[in-house]
Amino acid sequence: MIEVRDLRKEYGGFVAVEGSTFTVEGGEVFGIIGPNGAGKTTTLKTLAGLLEPTDGHAEVAGFDAADPRMRQQLGFLPEESPLYEEMTPISYLTFFADLYDVDSEVAETRIHDTLDRLDLEYRDRPLGDMSKGMKRKVAIARSLVNDPDVLVYDEPASGLDPLTTNYIIEFTRELADEGKTVVFSAHNLYHVESICDRIAIMNEGRIVARGSVEELRAEYGRTTYHVYTSVPVEGSSPVESAADERHERVVESMDAVEATREAATAAGGRLVDIRTEEPSLERVFLDLADGESEAERAVTRRRDGADTTDAAGAADTVASETGDDATTAGGGADAGTTDDTGTARAGSPGADE
Repeated sequence: MIEVRDLRKEYGGFVAVEGSTFTVEGGEVFGIIGPNGAGKTTTLKTLAGLLEPTDGHAEVAGFDAADPRMRQQLGFLPEESPLYEEMTPISYLTFFADLYDVDSEVAETRIHDTLDRLDLEYRDRPLGDMSKGMKRKVAIARSLVNDPDVLVYDEPASGLDPLTTNYIIEFTRELADEGKTVVFSAHNLYHVESICDRIAIMNEGRIVARGSVEELRAEYGRTTYHVYTSVPVEGSSPVESAADERHERVVESMDAVEATREAATAAGGRLVDIRTEEPSLERVFLDLADGESEAERAVTRRRDGADTTDAAGAADTVASETGDDATTAGGGADAGTTDDTGTARAGSPGADE
């Protein structure tokens, strides 16, 4: 459904995205995460046809991402999405349905069904009088008014209260379960981990890792063992909160666990407890975003005699710091100019960007 090959985006001499390659299958939720300035928004806007790549290729729903026909198959939600505040949700969504040439009866049914699913009650209230969470739901409904096959969402739940955030994240997963392809970015890694089928981690313009959460944990994470003994051993620390005397040592192999047990026994004590800590996506992300590229990590693994499975796209070391806030829109559709929703506009009443 989406294919990106060797994507590069440069602003003057500033490289925002370098060498990105990935695919997204139909009905999949694909997450893109990374620190600020990693190139996430630039990548998403390229997929939405709002930015033209300097080099490489992006194909969405069988069309080049710059092809205006692609936008009929796309629903785009930018991170910041001001609405026409004098309009009501119904008039606003009907306006966008007209832009997409959706039949009026189909549009009316689709709009109300979508707002029902999003639990938006106040549909005749001016958008300027609505809360941020309500406005975000209307923006999501706008992305669905043309019943697209592909959804590109940039921070769909950014800045919302926890209840609205969870509602939107669950709704996003439901859309994929219904067959839509979803690509989205988020800073909340719990949400990414809970709904994404696969994830790409970006840093300084490059994809430094990608795969399912399980694959990323296996490739980049480390399982650690917290070993508790009744006497101090080398490398242990006392546990102040324990009811009885305990000392904790953190190790990364079962051999080290056994060595700790033997040391405790030799010192006249015993092994009290062992707790296993699996690597979280947050820990993997922090390690990768700390500045070490896939290529550098591969070299480290080979030097240490670890598994040397090639990481896709690991070729060059990370080069320059990027900025997601460079969002000059380009590639206007033949119906007129294009706003940040990815919709071609013809004589629209204002700027919705």
